[in-house]
Amino acid sequence: MRQLIVLAALAVLAAPPTPSAPVLPKMRGVSWEAGRKIDGTSLDPLKGIGADWISQTPFGWAPSVSAPEVGFSGGAVHLFWGMWGETDEGLAETARLARARGIRTLLKPHIWIHTGEWVGGIDMKSEEDWHRWFAAYQAFILHYAELAERERMEGLAIGTELPKASRRTDDWKRLIARIRQVYRGPITYCANWHEAEDVGFWEDLDFIGVQAYYPLTPSEHPKLEEIRAAWVPIVARLAALSKRTGRRVVFTEVGYRSLMGCLAEPWKWDTAGTVDLDVQRDAYQAMFASVWDQPWFGGTFVWKWHPRLGAAGPAIGRALRDFTPQGKPALAAIRERYLRP
Repeated sequence: MRQLIVLAALAVLAAPPTPSAPVLPKMRGVSWEAGRKIDGTSLDPLKGIGADWISQTPFGWAPSVSAPEVGFSGGAVHLFWGMWGETDEGLAETARLARARGIRTLLKPHIWIHTGEWVGGIDMKSEEDWHRWFAAYQAFILHYAELAERERMEGLAIGTELPKASRRTDDWKRLIARIRQVYRGPITYCANWHEAEDVGFWEDLDFIGVQAYYPLTPSEHPKLEEIRAAWVPIVARLAALSKRTGRRVVFTEVGYRSLMGCLAEPWKWDTAGTVDLDVQRDAYQAMFASVWDQPWFGGTFVWKWHPRLGAAGPAIGRALRDFTPQGKPALAAIRERYLRP
């Protein structure tokens, strides 16, 4: 019996560890808004705030959350919104202009639901439909994997905010293996904040992506200390996730509207309410203070950067109320952190 126990222990020790992932320099990113054709001057303000990554988001679309279909334009201008920046040409040119300025690109394809529902609601009604959905999704994501490889983009997100689909671990593992045959750079999946700890294929990826719209406080105008306190249990969970998977955590999106009470449900897009520039600034300061220096933390992509606004201010109109930090006190908090060695 003792011999069997010893042999079992030796077998455990000899078992291969979780495969290591490349450790990238900390990402100082912004989520880039696709739009009309740009030139390099549109990217120049990013150097002034210390940003060295952008994420670019082309869209596929589905008729509903239960339809086993994923359509995409294959690089052409989309019939509905027609943004040059979402075409293959626009994505490639933006990445080239960014690279010339020392800025890397995370290509981050996303699905849009025509009914207006959140993409996280995608859930098929049968096994047959799931097989059809993954086949359609594979065609969609491999198109962008090929684009990322051809254009030497420095990172690829293989999915974004698909909590019901992400439960199908084996399907994703097969898909990841297929993506690896096409794209040789680092890959991630961008889990919604409530989903990240349940994903079963992190070890197959190079880092953990989190859409970090964590509810922090119902207070309309919380003090900085209150916001920081809300991060304590979140940080503990993320640290445990990183330790368990051997992967660093990157906030592939993090942002706050400049509105009073915005930290109760930070994912909301509604811009109705009372403008509060201080709470947006304090939210960034608390987030950075809580996670930035953690050894398991790999960086942030601030939501969102509008090329037409640059870094100038003050913000006006919808920009005064929405997620962008441009032209607001929050930008100084981001700049201070991103420019820090």
